[in-house]
Amino acid sequence: MQAVEVKSFLEEKLSGAKVEVEGEGCNFQLNIISDEMIGMSPVKRQQQVYAHLNPWIVNGTIHAVTMKFFSSADWAQRG
Repeated sequence: MQAVEVKSFLEEKLSGAKVEVEGEGCNFQLNIISDEMIGMSPVKRQQQVYAHLNPWIVNGTIHAVTMKFFSSADWAQRG
């Protein structure tokens, strides 16, 4: 699986979110930029993402995922 596939899939599923993906094969690091998700608890944010990725995790296409969440303002300040 390619990072661009994960990016486009999640951006389609997570309304209003921008997703930056690093990695390839079965290990990915996600930076999710969403003002809507920032108000959620960390567990709820992760649950929303895993709900979409779960079929790929179950069949072994994706093995490991790490996630960081940012508001659009926080992302812009990263430089």
